[in-house]
Amino acid sequence: MNNTSQAIHKLQTNERLLWDIFLGGFGHNLLLIAHDIKLFSLLANQPLTAVGVAKALNIQIRPTNALLTFCTSVGILSFNDNYYSLTLVAEEYLLESSPTYFGAFLELNIANNSTLSFEKLKNAVLTNSSQVYDNGKLFQSHEEEVKLAKAFTHAMHGHSMGAALAWSSSIDLSKYQVLLDIGGGSGAHAIAAALKWSNLQSIVLDMPPVCEVAKEYIASYGLQSRVKTYVSNMWDNPFPVADIHFYADIYHDWPPEKGRFLTQKSFDTLESGGSIMIHEMLYNDEKTGPVTVANYNTAMLLWTEGQQYSALEISTMLSEVGFNNIEIKPTFGYWSIVTACKP
Repeated sequence: MNNTSQAIHKLQTNERLLWDIFLGGFGHNLLLIAHDIKLFSLLANQPLTAVGVAKALNIQIRPTNALLTFCTSVGILSFNDNYYSLTLVAEEYLLESSPTYFGAFLELNIANNSTLSFEKLKNAVLTNSSQVYDNGKLFQSHEEEVKLAKAFTHAMHGHSMGAALAWSSSIDLSKYQVLLDIGGGSGAHAIAAALKWSNLQSIVLDMPPVCEVAKEYIASYGLQSRVKTYVSNMWDNPFPVADIHFYADIYHDWPPEKGRFLTQKSFDTLESGGSIMIHEMLYNDEKTGPVTVANYNTAMLLWTEGQQYSALEISTMLSEVGFNNIEIKPTFGYWSIVTACKP
């Protein structure tokens, strides 16, 4: 196209935003590669130079420098006197010895990385359908294939444990007796609540293979007497008796009508004075950000039927069925909890 006849005006912006968006997409896969080739466990032993890393991992110096520079630029590694070492973030989330190890979540994304292709994302946009697995049905696949369900549950544990330890220390649960963790997965949130609050019993409600994994995590913390599993379908079966209904990353898996269904079911089940707690990454009320929550919403487009919500949207669901004393509490990183009580 010939632009010579068009007037050239003085630019009022630069293209930095476009470069940030376009080139920022490489970071996801570079993190997965660094994890996959065991860069972090290597540097846990001792700081190394770039040459030392290249030799230990048996890769050439140019890609080694690219990987190390990226990890340093985002704060996963530090660089001093020509030596690379782990930052505290890497030590807490990227080493297998840590109770908040994020590795299984990274491995889930490595195994399903084709889901993030241009073709898959475009198809999700054009068809409004999940693209994960061969059939696009996340939870149906987990019901049919135990191996998939267990791998997903282990991944969600690493995804959840840091946030679980944080929120359970920031909300007063001293007056409650039983927390029902609905769709509770590995039991990360139920475990964290029980660790912090000795008065509390917890129940993890989920599918059979998921509860098997949860039992392993519960036992690893020695909490078998206070945290139990409960095999059930949250849509069709009654909830067991509890005075807290806890939902972590559940509402965002489903469309609004299913969120309203669960909200009504909890309201109808809880006794007067009982509480509901909804743990999610929340949009601002105008739904103009944050960008990480917008990207998490894209992940829901690819993986589930659901979407991220604003605090206003969740609060509205709660008030519509009769909950009151609704509060929004930022708890950890991008996570928040919306709490409400049944009068």
